Amino acid sequence: MSRDQYTFVNPAELYADIDIEKQHQPEPGLDAELDPKADLGEETYRGTGRLTGRKALITGADSGIGAATAIAFAREGAHVAMSYLPEEEVDAERIAGILREAGVTVFTFPGDLKDPEYCRELVAKSAEALGGLDILVNNGGKQIFNEDLTTLSDEQFDDTFKTNVYAMFWITKAALAHLTPGSSIINTTSIQAYSPSDILVDYASTKATMNAFTKGLAQQLAPKGIRVNAVAPGPIWTPLQVSDGQPKKKLETFGEQTPIGRAGQPAELAPAFVFLASAESSYVIGETLNVNGGMPTP
Repeated sequence: MSRDQYTFVNPAELYADIDIEKQHQPEPGLDAELDPKADLGEETYRGTGRLTGRKALITGADSGIGAATAIAFAREGAHVAMSYLPEEEVDAERIAGILREAGVTVFTFPGDLKDPEYCRELVAKSAEALGGLDILVNNGGKQIFNEDLTTLSDEQFDDTFKTNVYAMFWITKAALAHLTPGSSIINTTSIQAYSPSDILVDYASTKATMNAFTKGLAQQLAPKGIRVNAVAPGPIWTPLQVSDGQPKKKLETFGEQTPIGRAGQPAELAPAFVFLASAESSYVIGETLNVNGGMPTP
């Protein structure tokens, strides 16, 4: 029997056939080379028209959580502008093809989120191409593990903050000129914002900052009818993990520390983004929706 996101399943047994092994890719990592492949919902996500006609910009849309979100948005009827690094073109082309098969308009804008001019131009080009903008997903991120603060370079610290925090600021600020009442901004934070790992000090710090940014901006924009929320994933199987997001020795047990006992898949995140983007969440503002396999958060 075919399965979609509405199929009744035992979540503890879902993806039981996936066995993660040690592997490594140079940053930023490609879904095309990930083994086993992450489930992006290509075969399972079924749309019901919840975002028909909406216009979305998604960063980090080529793979992982961003790609799963893009697929879900397209199948719900949203037109999508995709942002990703030029090195990720092979992944982006595949995802763009899946989106077009859903019958929506798709635009691809490669570039580096560390560049403020790219971020501002990304918003302008996306709004022009889509004929407006009413959903913004700040998802693109950088995560490189480091086991000793004394060896954490200024460059890595700066790059992590620019990719995760500054880009969110630059893009969101530029997007406000295009967002109208009913629009939605969704930021991807992390369990690391609440329960930081000792090897991810810089990354966890950015995610805590993103949480605070989300909750503060939500209060500022609520009177204007623009909702700001976040999704906080737990350990999710994406190319980020194998491109020095985690030590190779930890990959074989990745996600086993969760109460559900396994890593999550990007397809399990997409419905959370759809909910926060849709009118169904009209009274949900400043929320961080945790999708982490049961790990307690404040």
